[in-house]
Amino acid sequence: MNTNDPAFVQEVDASGLKCPLPILRAKKALAQMQADEVLRVITTDPGAVRDFDAFARQTGNTLLLQRDEGTRCVHYLKRRS
Repeated sequence: MNTNDPAFVQEVDASGLKCPLPILRAKKALAQMQADEVLRVITTDPGAVRDFDAFARQTGNTLLLQRDEGTRCVHYLKRRS
């Protein structure tokens, strides 16, 4: 985790899971969170960057940051208000 990363209240480790499982896990976690709270999701599926971008646009949640870390990608989603 970088010091510039958004503060998050919950994390989903979806490492090793293929689409659509990382999105489904994130959706379930977001449903249990309060408005404006941040979810951190860790993925290893190369298509996850595109998937989370589309998910954020379709659901109204804000994709704050996506960072490629080589073998994994970290996504930060802010729960819609």
